[in-house]
Amino acid sequence: MTVTIYDVAREAGVSMATVSRVVNNNPNVKPQTRKKVFEAIERLGYRPNAVARGLASKKTTTVGVVIPDISNSIFAEIARGIEDIANMYHYNIILCNADKRKEKEIRVINTLLEKQVDGLLFMGGTVTEEHIQAFQTSAVPIVLCATRDENGTYPSVDIDHETAAFDAVNTLIRHGHREIAMISGTLQDPANGYARFQGYKKALEAAGIEYQEDLVRIGNYRYESGVEAMKYFLGLKKKPTAVFAATDEMAIGAIHSIQDEGLKVPDDFSIISVDNIRMASMVRPLLTTVAQPMYDLGAVAMRLLTKLMKKETVENPRVILPHETILRLSVNHVNK
Repeated sequence: MTVTIYDVAREAGVSMATVSRVVNNNPNVKPQTRKKVFEAIERLGYRPNAVARGLASKKTTTVGVVIPDISNSIFAEIARGIEDIANMYHYNIILCNADKRKEKEIRVINTLLEKQVDGLLFMGGTVTEEHIQAFQTSAVPIVLCATRDENGTYPSVDIDHETAAFDAVNTLIRHGHREIAMISGTLQDPANGYARFQGYKKALEAAGIEYQEDLVRIGNYRYESGVEAMKYFLGLKKKPTAVFAATDEMAIGAIHSIQDEGLKVPDDFSIISVDNIRMASMVRPLLTTVAQPMYDLGAVAMRLLTKLMKKETVENPRVILPHETILRLSVNHVNK
């Protein structure tokens, strides 16, 4: 049978209100009485009802996290950072995968808010007007992680994707490359895909290199689109000497596509990308990439959310974390 707060009160010889105060860490309980209640709880194996406690305190100590694609190692690493900080501050996580589908993201957001989470973390997807409308129904804090809304209305933690892409392409330029192709993410994603595309174009412009539309292919951030895009570049009459892929997964797809043709990286093509997933240091050759601090993105976003939930002062609600270029073996020098 389920042990209730009434059973604990009877066992300890106190009122149910006293048991409630002990369970909720109310300081207005005598130490001796508190000890009696805890002993009764231990003897009976009582587990406080989180829903009932939430109704009383108007807090559920839960945080909803919307993840766009749970199979993507980037988001898995970000989620680790979120969970570690959540545990530190005694919050439970409800993690919901949205399969990179906007309608599912909206549905999940509404479901989490209906469950009366204390805060919401929206991770890594494109923030559209429909998302904003869903967020506006919320009475709890919302933090965007690894993405931003276009107007900067909501607190967010991200990297500067445009500058990260600029630095990646500039690395190729410093190695003597002039014919540089790009495997881009969707340009309908302003926070990530379009920003990295703009970084590519600006790096070319800064170096006095003419932008060529036929040296850009649009992918979907995943391995298969990297394979297909590289097949296209290999079929060009005048081939690029280097490729910037907007994600490591697409870069690895490009490497395999090159190797399938009996060619070599970096001897025949240099490859660079952004993210620094674990696979970047497992593929051969080791992938040169611009690393975003994935664990820190999650950890800082969760810490920001805890401050907002506790109504603490937040000096900077829109955080940009630093990125870092990691030179490995997929890029080499060419003669100018």
